[in-house]
Amino acid sequence: MSDLKLKTARSIKWNTIDRVSTQLLYAVVGIVLANLLSEKDFGLVGLLLGFQAFANLFVDSGFGTALLQKKDPTERDYSTVFWFNLVVSCAIYIILFFAAPLIARIFHGEVILIPLSRVLFLTFVINALSIVQTNRLMKRMDVKQLAVANSLGLVLSGIVGVWMAVAGWGVWALVWQYVALAVVKTAWLWITGHWWPRSGFALDSLKQIYRVGLSVFSSSMLNTICLQIYTFVIGALNFTLLGIYTQADKWSKMSSASVSQILTATFVPLLSNVQDQPETFRRYLTRVNRFTAFLLFPVMLGLAAIGAPLFHTLFGHKWDAAIPIFQILTLRGIFIVLISLYNNFILSIGAAKKLFMVEVVKDVLIFVAILSTMWSGNLTLIVWGQFAASAITWIIVLRIASGITGYPPLKMISDILPSMGISLAMAALVLLCLWIPIPALLSLILMIAVGALSYVAMARVFRIPELADASSYILGKLKK
Repeated sequence: MSDLKLKTARSIKWNTIDRVSTQLLYAVVGIVLANLLSEKDFGLVGLLLGFQAFANLFVDSGFGTALLQKKDPTERDYSTVFWFNLVVSCAIYIILFFAAPLIARIFHGEVILIPLSRVLFLTFVINALSIVQTNRLMKRMDVKQLAVANSLGLVLSGIVGVWMAVAGWGVWALVWQYVALAVVKTAWLWITGHWWPRSGFALDSLKQIYRVGLSVFSSSMLNTICLQIYTFVIGALNFTLLGIYTQADKWSKMSSASVSQILTATFVPLLSNVQDQPETFRRYLTRVNRFTAFLLFPVMLGLAAIGAPLFHTLFGHKWDAAIPIFQILTLRGIFIVLISLYNNFILSIGAAKKLFMVEVVKDVLIFVAILSTMWSGNLTLIVWGQFAASAITWIIVLRIASGITGYPPLKMISDILPSMGISLAMAALVLLCLWIPIPALLSLILMIAVGALSYVAMARVFRIPELADASSYILGKLKK
C-alpha cells in the first residue's frame, strides 16, 4: 500500500505540473489570439469544435476508459482498441469531409466553414493514434511524458497560431493551431511511449471490455450532447454571441477541467486498485472527496471573484460582454467537477451502467433549462439555466453515488463543508479589494495575494488536514 501511495503522490505531482504548465501556455497563446482575432473567428471555430467533440466520442467509444478501469488489460486488449480507434476515426473523417457543405448551409450559409472543417477535423484522426499510448501511461500512473507532450505541443502549436494571426490569416490561425497541437502531442507519445501494436484486432478482446465501454460511451454521448447543444443553439442565433460564449467557456474551464483531469487521472487508477478491499476503498473515498473540495472551492470561487480585473488586464475592454458569462460558468464548474468526481466513484467500483442513468438525468435537466431560456435570446439567462441544471444534477448524482459506494450522503456533504466555508470567506475578502481604486493589473495581483494568503491562513486556523496533505503531495510524498 505504501508503494501505491507513492505512485499516487507522484501522479498527483506530475498531473499538477502538467495541468499548470498546460494552462499557463494555453493562456498565453489564448491572450494573444483573443486580442488579434475577432469574436466571429472564435464563433466559427467554436461551432466546428462542437462537431469534433461528437466525432472524438465515436472514435474512442468508451473503450479507452474501459481499459483504464480494467485491472489487468492485456497486450491484445491494447492492440484491439488501437486498431478500432484508427479505423473508426478514418471512417468518421470521410463522412464529415463530405458533410462539410451541409454544415455550412445549416449555419447561416458561411461557406468558409467548408474548408475550415475539412482541415480541423483531421485532428481527431491524429489524436486517435495516441489514445492507447495515453491510456497505458495513465494506467501505470506515470504521467511525466504526458506532461511533456502537452507542454511541447502547446509551445509549438502556439507559435504556429500566433505567427499566422500576426500574418493576417484570421480564423485559419486557430484551425492550424489545433492541427499542430495534435501532431506534436501524438508524435511525442509515439517516440517516447515505447509501445507499438503487436497484434491485430481481436473480437473476443473487444467483447471483454464491451460492457464497460458501452456504458461509458452511452453516458459520454449524452454528456457531449448536453455540453455541445449550447454551442449549436447559440451559434444558430449569432456567431458573435457564440464567440463571446466560447471565450467565457474556455477561460472558465481552464480551472475546472484542470482540477477534474488531475483527479480523474490520479484517483480512478488508485480507487480501481483497491475496489476489492471495501474498508480501504471507503477510506480513500473520504480522503478523495475532502481533498477535491480543498482544491476546488478556493480555485473556482476565487476565479469568479477576480473575473473583471482578469479580463481587463488580459484583453482591455474588448471582451467585457464575456465577463458575467465567465463568472456564472466558473461557479457552475464547481458542480461539474463534483459530478465528475462522483461519476469516478461509480466507475472505479465497476458500476458503469449507473453512469448512463446519471447522464439521462443530467440531459433531461439541461434540455429543460434550454427550453426554458432559449426563447429569450438572452445569453446571460441561458447560462444561468446551465447553472441551475448542474446544481440539481449534483444533488441527484450524490444520492446515486452514495447508494452504490456506501458513502452516506450527509457525510459526503459534511466532508466538503469546511473547505467550502473558508473558501466563501476568502472570496468575500477578495471582492472587497474591488473597492480600492487602482489599475486592473494591480487589482488582480492584490486580489490573488489576498485570496491565497487568507485561504492558507484560515486552513491553518481551522486545522484543515488537507493543507498538510496538499503540501506532501506537491513534494511527492504522502504521510503514512
